[in-house]
Amino acid sequence: MAGGPRAGLRLDLWLTALGAGAFLLDLGADAWAAGQYARRGRPLWAALQLASLGLASAALQLFSWVWYRGDPAGLHPGLPPRRSLALLHLLQLGFPHRCVQALKVEFALWRQEEPSEFDLEYASFISMDISMLRLFETFLEATPQLILLLHITLSLGRVEYYQWLGLGTSFVCIAWALLDYHRALRSCLPTKPSLGYVSSAVYFLWNLLLLGPRIVALALFSTIFPSYLALHFLILWVVLLLWVWLQNTEFMPSASSEWLYRGTVAVILYFSWFNVSEGRTRSRSIIYFSFLTIDSALLGGTWLANSVPLPSPSLLPWLLPGAALSFLLGLGLRGAYYQWLHPSRQAAPLDEGDGFALQDRHQNSRMVKLSDIFFPRAAPAKSEENNGVLQAGEAGSV
Repeated sequence: MAGGPRAGLRLDLWLTALGAGAFLLDLGADAWAAGQYARRGRPLWAALQLASLGLASAALQLFSWVWYRGDPAGLHPGLPPRRSLALLHLLQLGFPHRCVQALKVEFALWRQEEPSEFDLEYASFISMDISMLRLFETFLEATPQLILLLHITLSLGRVEYYQWLGLGTSFVCIAWALLDYHRALRSCLPTKPSLGYVSSAVYFLWNLLLLGPRIVALALFSTIFPSYLALHFLILWVVLLLWVWLQNTEFMPSASSEWLYRGTVAVILYFSWFNVSEGRTRSRSIIYFSFLTIDSALLGGTWLANSVPLPSPSLLPWLLPGAALSFLLGLGLRGAYYQWLHPSRQAAPLDEGDGFALQDRHQNSRMVKLSDIFFPRAAPAKSEENNGVLQAGEAGSV
């Protein structure tokens, strides 16, 4: 087998192992943090930490279980019997089980001299599901906990050096989860164009620059009216859930499980843009970012009007202006990405020899469906074979 594919398999194996290790490390860190809050007489902080962990884990198990039940019979080799699989998910072990299965498959492929296309497609199938579950976990658990950590540091009036490190790595991990999910979607394209270093860096950076101001605004507001922040989330979540429902999503295998997906997407939209319907999204994204800008500005302005002291007075002159500048830079980089780096797809149907046409049983229909939404087809007259270039006039999707 060529060195390139083997190197790619080795990289996938390392990334899967690191992802599984990070999941376990994060789980232990969350439990340790909750214990520290309780020990220091902060039971509410401990409860919030554990609540975000529990709710996110329950949602991940539901997604994993529904996907297993909706997959074709016999697709997953070595899958436990249905009752055992249900027990694994009930014990909150469904997602770790998926990571272990992915490690086994990718390690077996790496040891083969000539892995079959069939096996490669299956490895891609399971890695796509893990990537999406990680994205859900990021916004259901990591992002709320980041806001809680910011709230705690601002409320206590001091920030230790290790807390700055934790805050920085949390922001990076959230943006990285979005990039990993984007790469998984991109692998569903018929031509499978690779995401280059420049495209990856720009995509990662604009997500980081847009996420930062939103999270900072929510954390600042929580230092003044923590209970109102919960009400703020609930009201906006209902509005965003209605918006998702009006776009007639069809992602999950049943109508009841579709509401689980819609509710999760509404949580993501509370923090970041997430497209759920096919077609050009320029008008929808303009509405969304206009609303997000106004809402975040009101949250930050409310904090500023109440003159709450910061851990360091030197933070005041640049905190809100810095957040505004970060948001504007993020919007600019987002526009540049979709103008020059976003991939367009050929409108012509797939060839009979294409991998996905041959491997229908191993085609991850969930991710392919989202890829069809996120990457609009280019008109035949304008489509070109280039790496991640969106033709002028087309709108980006994610």
